[in-house]
Amino acid sequence: YDTGHTNASAEGVNINTALTLTRDNEGRLKISDISCDARIANMKAKFTGTLGRVYNFLARFLTSGMRFLLNQRICPTLDHAAVVHVNSLLETIPVRTEVDSYIGIDYSLLSDPVVTSRSLDMNFRGMFFDLANPNASLVNYAVEPVIREYDRMVYFALSEFFFDSGMFSYYQAKVFQMHIANEKMPKDLEVLLRTTYFGTIMMLNPALVDAPISLQIAVNSPPKTTIKTSGATVVMTAIVKVMLLPPGQPAVQLSSMTMETKFNAKVSMKGKRLAVHADLRRFKIFSNQSALESLAV
Repeated sequence: YDTGHTNASAEGVNINTALTLTRDNEGRLKISDISCDARIANMKAKFTGTLGRVYNFLARFLTSGMRFLLNQRICPTLDHAAVVHVNSLLETIPVRTEVDSYIGIDYSLLSDPVVTSRSLDMNFRGMFFDLANPNASLVNYAVEPVIREYDRMVYFALSEFFFDSGMFSYYQAKVFQMHIANEKMPKDLEVLLRTTYFGTIMMLNPALVDAPISLQIAVNSPPKTTIKTSGATVVMTAIVKVMLLPPGQPAVQLSSMTMETKFNAKVSMKGKRLAVHADLRRFKIFSNQSALESLAV
């Protein structure tokens, strides 16, 4: 027998692959096909050992065989790694997840990725949903965002539907409701309400003058987002009710008002977190019961 070692090297290694990306039935990214062309132009081998000179003499024939075998095995190996292993990994990625205790988000692919010479475009659903009713959907009337720049590595575009579905889901989950009463009622607000509606209470029933007073605020329709080149705005309408809560008796409504608000919204990315900053732009409140009360308000 003979002992020694072999030093082999390859030159002119070229591997060209092309992946065909699609979406599966659940909206996950998937590699549906791979084309591969692999070539090794030249191989060299250096043998040592007692019969090293013999091996080196035969090296040209041995390396030709090694090069042929490698050329035959590179592409099948890459194909198996991409189609089997990578797809197995992609199948573990969820396309729906919870945002908080009220809503979740669906970010499944709507269509197959579009690959061009300078970009990879992926169209995600970007729809929020109420966890209590996950199959409810909102019709998308928003204009699809169009990216016209290619200077940066990643661009992230959001349409009005992204924000509308989120606020619609919170509305469905009854998050946009507030009941301020008892210990939750600030003293200065309680004094203001009692002073404002003292006359109303006395006309209704003077015995209720010391009854607890409450403020109920409820958004009565899903908020609407509008995105323009000048920025984004959010319009929200709510019903505000002032109530008396006499112990052991039905609640007594003192007033019902409509509150209309309009916010300017700024969206930014902070690390992996999407941040939305809203500034109140317009505020209007009027009575649903009388024009005189609207003037007082």
